[in-house]
Amino acid sequence: MTVTPVAKSGPAYFPNEPKGPSVKTSTIPGPKGKATIEEISQVHDVGAVKFPVDYEKSVGNYLVDVDGNVLLDVYSQIATIPVGYNNPTLLEAAKSDEAAIAMMNRPALGNYPPKNWAGMAQEGAIDFAPKGQKYVYYQMSGSDANEVAYKLAMLYRFNNLPRANGAYTEEENTSCMNNSSPGSPEIAVLSFRHSFHGRLFGSLSTTRSKPVHKLGMPAFQWPQADFPALRYPLEKHTTENQDEENRCIEEVEHILSTHHCPIAACIIEPIQSEGGDNHASNEFFHKLQATLKKHNVLFIVDEVQTGMGSTGAMWAHEHWNLPTPPDMVTFSKKFQAAGVYYHDKKLRPHAYQHFNTWMGDPLRAIHAKYIAKEIRNKNLLDNVKTVGDFLYMSLEKLAEKHSGKINNIRGKGKGTFIAWDCESSAARDAFVGRMKMNGINIGGCGVAAIRLRPMLVFQQHHAEILLNKIDELI
Repeated sequence: MTVTPVAKSGPAYFPNEPKGPSVKTSTIPGPKGKATIEEISQVHDVGAVKFPVDYEKSVGNYLVDVDGNVLLDVYSQIATIPVGYNNPTLLEAAKSDEAAIAMMNRPALGNYPPKNWAGMAQEGAIDFAPKGQKYVYYQMSGSDANEVAYKLAMLYRFNNLPRANGAYTEEENTSCMNNSSPGSPEIAVLSFRHSFHGRLFGSLSTTRSKPVHKLGMPAFQWPQADFPALRYPLEKHTTENQDEENRCIEEVEHILSTHHCPIAACIIEPIQSEGGDNHASNEFFHKLQATLKKHNVLFIVDEVQTGMGSTGAMWAHEHWNLPTPPDMVTFSKKFQAAGVYYHDKKLRPHAYQHFNTWMGDPLRAIHAKYIAKEIRNKNLLDNVKTVGDFLYMSLEKLAEKHSGKINNIRGKGKGTFIAWDCESSAARDAFVGRMKMNGINIGGCGVAAIRLRPMLVFQQHHAEILLNKIDELI
């Protein structure tokens, strides 16, 4: 099958890209790749390594491995590369005095911020913040950002308890040093089944996607609610899906009303990414926000994987059109930095209650600034919407052609953030492997899902290559 274009693809963002994928070796990694992995194993863990990459030769949407294999990358380093490998705008920015000074004089930002830090944070975060968000805490990773959001929610609750003269009591000061109440109170964060919010010690207690993430680790006894399990196609299951979402909201209401300790916050992904690319309707998130407000529970939206444009909006939760902004929004991945947006200064705790040496990295703020400029200057959100619509429509046609092979396509109207289910986990894993050997770097999630995570510079001619490979392999 040859995919018929529905609209003419615009000028290539990377004229120097390869014309298409090219695989030279009988396996990936090939001989050089295997030797490189062995070399790395002498100094670093290689248990999860897929294949070593030649980043000097990689360009645009194409990844080149050390054996010279050229792969069209629709996984983009687990959804982290925003505007292409070796993007000229970013390379030029890296050569600037601004970037050099930030790199060679990394400050302990909490104590000694650079004189221009306000401007750097403004241009590197606030200028493209989600609607209604005014302030930012930079952090080191998505897991770290989520943990900080939990901490801010808990400290907000603790610091606003009524106290004589507003000062902590002697009992609070003493008991916290023994990890006991009232200084170290029992308090919880609500998350959802199949969610992924990171692998650090606190965030791991809200991650519910795979046992391998959690095995062997102590966990807080925090509650979880069901995330809606929608049936597809959506237009044929309207009533069932509404009932399912209402059931999940009722479960949230029950947990908030009956849990054995206070719940400071609820965290949710706009699309459960690691858990299987699970979606819910805009109405579900409206009802969730209203339920949390009713119980004075802070609303945290985890945009680590969905943020920075891949759904056709800068931030996926902007599709919901909430009446008021979430209390906090966490970010990382395509942002190339990490942190927490918030809009209420009351969420700022006392000095040193939230603190680490770095409190972010000015170099990454500079990086994010130029990524955002590239998105604006090249109208990449429009590109994502157009290509996403083309991809979704074409996948629907392939699903009709190959009955039972492409199931539960989801992500309509969400840019290129598209997924579908294979017949089984084994079939999915085999498909990912075969696609790699045919020059497409693609990824899975959940039990049997294939997820597309191309870059924002992924254009229609790239989509046609992808679709034709999918058709050929099936």
